[in-house]
Amino acid sequence: MLLSAEEGNCLKITKKKLLILALLLIGVALLALFGLGGSDSVSYSTSLVEKGDIFQVVDATGTINAVTTVQVGSQVSGVISELRADFNSHVSKGDVIAQIAPELFEGAFAQAKADLANAEANVAVAAANTVKAKAAQAQMKADYDRNVGLTKSGAVSQQAFELAKANAESADAQVAAAQAQELQARAQVDQKRAAVQVAQTNLDYTTIRAPIDGTVVARTVDVGQTVAASLQAPTLFTIAQDLTKMQVYAKTDESDVGGMKRGQKVTFKVDAYPRETFSGTVSQVRMNSTVVQNVVTYDTIIEFDNPELKLFPGMTAYVNIPVATATGVIKVPNAALRFKPDLPASELRALYQKFGLPEEGDSAKASERSPAPNKPASGPRNEARIVWKLVSRKALEPVRIKTGITDHTNTELLQTLNGSLKPGDALLTGVMQSRSEKSSGPGGPRRP
Repeated sequence: MLLSAEEGNCLKITKKKLLILALLLIGVALLALFGLGGSDSVSYSTSLVEKGDIFQVVDATGTINAVTTVQVGSQVSGVISELRADFNSHVSKGDVIAQIAPELFEGAFAQAKADLANAEANVAVAAANTVKAKAAQAQMKADYDRNVGLTKSGAVSQQAFELAKANAESADAQVAAAQAQELQARAQVDQKRAAVQVAQTNLDYTTIRAPIDGTVVARTVDVGQTVAASLQAPTLFTIAQDLTKMQVYAKTDESDVGGMKRGQKVTFKVDAYPRETFSGTVSQVRMNSTVVQNVVTYDTIIEFDNPELKLFPGMTAYVNIPVATATGVIKVPNAALRFKPDLPASELRALYQKFGLPEEGDSAKASERSPAPNKPASGPRNEARIVWKLVSRKALEPVRIKTGITDHTNTELLQTLNGSLKPGDALLTGVMQSRSEKSSGPGGPRRP
């Protein structure tokens, strides 16, 4: 259909007006976005105050071990000729678990017994010599006694008397020498008897026996392997006494040991059974400290039952030790304890004065904005802290409180010192702000 000239002009004028109107709307939108004084748009992230239970726990990592573990070694050197136990073998005390080739030790034992027999024969010879010397002594003494009487009557010369006297004294000396030789022979017997005992002991040591009832958890030798015990006893087996009763050696930080007591209930998990939770009891906090990169830790021993033998020695345990519990208390989010609005110092002082907070609370709060790693964000127990409550969309109110225990997510509210805080109140945990470049001046962005 053809349009007249007037209708075409009207259509052109209408399109022109629409284009102008569209440009005006775009300009108004841009002006509202960038040109109206560079207004700020501030939004806060908040968390609600709740009421519930708080369980403060100590998290630690440890290793599962048997209560008693014995390393079985060898007192003598030699070649392993037989093995009667292997990994996971159940053994009883006295069972033969390995044998070292005994031939050399049997020969040494036989030689020691022969030396003992020779020494005993020497004792018999020495005893006979003593008897012989005593008989000669008796004869020489009798000759001397006769010569004494004959010399007084003049029937025997002085020379004969002196000879009889010398023979008697020589006989006494021979008796003493014979007795000394007999004592020496008897001492040789004792020495050879001790050598026999040593040889017998070394021969017995070639048979390796289990010292306790338990399970073999490690074997370090094979048949045909030579063990050398010249400097120290080599380890052949490692036997765990009773795997139904085990322990966790947990490394706990020095700041946590004050809250742990003997008999505390403990829960832990292992990678082998991620969906199961095992329980135990704290039996000991050992005083021997370990320092690694200026971090001081102590060994906490946790005993537990392992009736199904599901847990093995050497597994890593992730331990939770509850040290405090608070039930039915008001819980403050830890993020709120770390939050502080980015306001000028003058505005902070004005807010503190308005709500009756001491000015030194600001300086105390400043030292808490960067808590140490792995430490509760709530700080020490019973410490005064400041949280910021969102009263309206942009109105903030500081509240000074005393805190209790923490579970690293929430902290117990012990007492409200200034202001009021109740379940359902919104506490600031962070701030998110978007602004135009025009709003940034020498004084920074404006705050509500």
